[in-house]
Amino acid sequence: MSRTLVGRTTAITAVALAATLVAACGGGSDAGDGKVKLSIGVFSDFGYANLIKEYQASHPDIEIEQRTVKMEQHHTQLATQLAGGRGAADIVAIEEGNITQFRQSKDKFVNLADYGAKDLESQWAAWKWNQGATDGGNFVLGLGTDMGSLALCYRRDLFEAAGLPADRESVGKLWPTWEKYLEVADTFSQKTPGKKFVDTAQNVYKAILDQTEEGYFAKADDSFIGDKNDKVKQAFTLAATLGERKQTGALAPFSQDWNVALKQASFATTTCPAWALALIKAGAGDEAAGKWDVAAAPGGGGNWGGSFLAVPKQGKHPKEAYELAKWLTAPEQQKRIFKETGNLPSEPAAYKDPEVTATTNEYFNKAPVGQIFGTSAESLKPTYRGTKDSKVAPVFGNALSRVETGKQSTAEAFAQALQEARDAVK
Repeated sequence: MSRTLVGRTTAITAVALAATLVAACGGGSDAGDGKVKLSIGVFSDFGYANLIKEYQASHPDIEIEQRTVKMEQHHTQLATQLAGGRGAADIVAIEEGNITQFRQSKDKFVNLADYGAKDLESQWAAWKWNQGATDGGNFVLGLGTDMGSLALCYRRDLFEAAGLPADRESVGKLWPTWEKYLEVADTFSQKTPGKKFVDTAQNVYKAILDQTEEGYFAKADDSFIGDKNDKVKQAFTLAATLGERKQTGALAPFSQDWNVALKQASFATTTCPAWALALIKAGAGDEAAGKWDVAAAPGGGGNWGGSFLAVPKQGKHPKEAYELAKWLTAPEQQKRIFKETGNLPSEPAAYKDPEVTATTNEYFNKAPVGQIFGTSAESLKPTYRGTKDSKVAPVFGNALSRVETGKQSTAEAFAQALQEARDAVK
């Protein structure tokens, strides 16, 4: 699941908060009744609640606790727990934007190859498997969960009010490129001055950058190239143009304000990786059912997010933890999760399965989401994430926010972001 510049976040429930408070106790321990107790630490909705119940029913000797916190907090806590040698869950989710960082600490994790994980390699798309492995594939850090195949979600009613086509095929043809997307924004803004065309420049920027092979760091040697890579500046300028023209809601992605804006139908489009559909539905509410739809993204798809399940060494039951992670990430479970949450499988056997490709989403005007996201997945080429990607990406998001709020011009904000990025990688 997501992501780097911004991540999928949900409100922390009381249960999740309680789990956070007890996290210092470490991974699962043997229960008093003789059961093996395992814990799994995730962020957002991985769709595991019902699966965990099923696994416990078929494994009566195992008890499983799921801990859920926000994405940034999850990864910050995990880094601290690994450094301190205690507190991590038996199984931990790692978002793809952070996986390169944690590969540098592989000595803190179980090599899943020791339990036979290399035999599972063919289950995943090759690029997904490679993200979770290192040392030429001999060290398997994590098993892939979902992937963030990209589309564009839009409000049909707001498009109709602007005199634009509303059916998804025609909408997708409006913006074969991001430059055309900006032209549509101009048309929309002229016809509906009381609404914003898009929620935030930050998400547009990330979507564009995630369609490139390299972003801030060179794939060859992990060196910082954000100040040399023209694609970074091009993506920033395109996104910032929307902000300068006041065509964005200037919203913090996936924040409470973002949810309120969804409820109020304040903006017409938003970038939507597969996992974001559930967030849009939760924010917009039942009254917006059928008003949102899903179209192809400008630029030909892309990858935004997706995660891995890894096993820290500090846990007491690595074999049992691996077996649970293996089961949760198997194609059959990935298919079930997609139907429940919309999280797109990262295994071809799952995302090409007729059950998945035939899936429609009633809330999004019966959009054929299995086909839309599956097609996008076929052409997906992931962007290389540097080991310090998570330190650099936020400074560009902050810079775009300054443009949206009128505090800086595009040129000023980009120059400051580059300097802050250089400082972050020193």
